[in-house]
Amino acid sequence: MAEELSFPTGLGTSTPETISLLGQDLAADLMGQVGFGELAFWLVAGRRPTAGEVRVFEAVLVALADHGFTPTAIAARLTYLSAPDSLQGAMAAGLLGGGSRFLGVTEDCGQFLAATLVGAGVERDYDVIALEAVRQAKASKRFIPGLGHPVHKDLDPRTPVLIRIATEEGVYGPHLRLFEAIGRVHPEVLGKRLPLNGAGVCGAALADLGLPTDLLRGFALLARAAGLLGQIAEERRNPIAMDIYRTVDRNAVYEPRKD
Repeated sequence: MAEELSFPTGLGTSTPETISLLGQDLAADLMGQVGFGELAFWLVAGRRPTAGEVRVFEAVLVALADHGFTPTAIAARLTYLSAPDSLQGAMAAGLLGGGSRFLGVTEDCGQFLAATLVGAGVERDYDVIALEAVRQAKASKRFIPGLGHPVHKDLDPRTPVLIRIATEEGVYGPHLRLFEAIGRVHPEVLGKRLPLNGAGVCGAALADLGLPTDLLRGFALLARAAGLLGQIAEERRNPIAMDIYRTVDRNAVYEPRKD
């Protein structure tokens, strides 16, 4: 007798008459009643977030949606220039650039803070924990994710706003506390003051919401997808990608290899 195959899922399914999602009737219970941010949280966490959690989560998505002509935006525009028949290719090109320097810092920071808190054990003086973490990072010649920004040299305007919102909603937890402590103590070790950047504070906030730290980059990409679609829409209205291409091409310096 052939073995019966089974592919269990708690997310979604459909019949000829209905669509179910997260145990709810999609058409009757969710459409028009649940926002996209709330649904995205619910899909990953497996639980419906509170109104306060939704506010913080959506503030993160807004903070990460677009940051100007970053490499991800330029990649999307140039790909759209090359293949205007492939919107999905342009979107994918931009998303593929989300890594350790752009967007990926959200996940890197969340994981760094979580690991630091685990390593600290019962210690809960956040300045003490932060000081040791910064010292160890310096000794290992590692950057601290979330510290410093290429544009915002003194203050990333997103950071205090997200901390305020998390505090107002009662979800200001250990990851944000440690992140702020790093902001206070790092000059003592590094000899200079760097801003706590928006991508890092987003990672701390998402970790405090209880979301898996190894999936935080996914939320950054979710947010940036909206920004990339906006970049492509603007490219259609006011094209600049050809100018970017021509500028690089006309200023290229050919230097033959000398083997």
